[in-house]
Amino acid sequence: MKAVRFHEYGDPSVLRLEDAAQPVPGAGQVRIRVAATSFNPVDGNIRAGFMQGPIPVALPHTPGFDVAGTVDTLGEGVDGFRPGDNVIGFLPMTAAGASAEYVVAPAEALTSAPASIPLTDAAALPAVGLTAWQALFDHAKLTTGQRVLVNGAAGAVGRYAVQLAHHAGAHVVAVAGPGSSAAVTSAGADEVVDHTTTEVTTAVTEPVDVVLNLAPVDPARLADLLTVIRPGGVLVNTTVWMPAPADDERDVRGVDLFVRSDADQLAHLVSLVDRGELHVDVARRVPLAELPALHADAAAGALPSGKTVVVVDA
Repeated sequence: MKAVRFHEYGDPSVLRLEDAAQPVPGAGQVRIRVAATSFNPVDGNIRAGFMQGPIPVALPHTPGFDVAGTVDTLGEGVDGFRPGDNVIGFLPMTAAGASAEYVVAPAEALTSAPASIPLTDAAALPAVGLTAWQALFDHAKLTTGQRVLVNGAAGAVGRYAVQLAHHAGAHVVAVAGPGSSAAVTSAGADEVVDHTTTEVTTAVTEPVDVVLNLAPVDPARLADLLTVIRPGGVLVNTTVWMPAPADDERDVRGVDLFVRSDADQLAHLVSLVDRGELHVDVARRVPLAELPALHADAAAGALPSGKTVVVVDA
């Protein structure tokens, strides 16, 4: 099969499209013919060698922990799937990824793909959708009527977070750039703060229950966001290299989120997609052979806002 792999850590030039052995599923695993994977910023950090402590991978390594594809072969003991089923999943981050024609995945990480969108586009859902869900509901315990501020609302996770919070009956304050106001409003934001012209702490005049930080802001600015949270609230931070601040005097918690695979949660997100309550936004689609160039664009800060899908088999 064809796969994009890197044999040593380094800049995007270490990525190579090459022949690789087709993986064989073990007990409890499924082999998937990959339709698409996606690019996540952490892919570049893993390739560069910055994540060897928290995410150790064996070299050569195939990136891409989002997968959308078709079940090809079942390993021993797998129930609930059949060859030909369309599935999506969030793969173990230390295992071989889906930037290949075939990938092996734990059956427990998979769920049926949405039926209402192209299978390739479904690769844009797992990691970022789960991040948004876990931030809002596992950690922030968001409920109807609460106020939530999403900092970085125009990004891939932010767009899901705005939609999910809106559908949960929360009042959503979205922090985004001037070119994204219409998009985040369409996603369900009740208020939009343009961070390029306004200080968030000045613009938010009524306290919020939850701040979800998705942006690599300066640590001092992140700490400032505590001031807009009411006593007993929470700040959930996904930029894990910058610890979440807290305010113990006002009982404001700080939570650092590192997303985990959860097939039940992913199945719920799929149901929201198929009911038209969650929109899967794809900003860009590139073929597998262009993955090295995609990594180079990401390193140069040249990716469009939103999610980029890597199409393996359309």
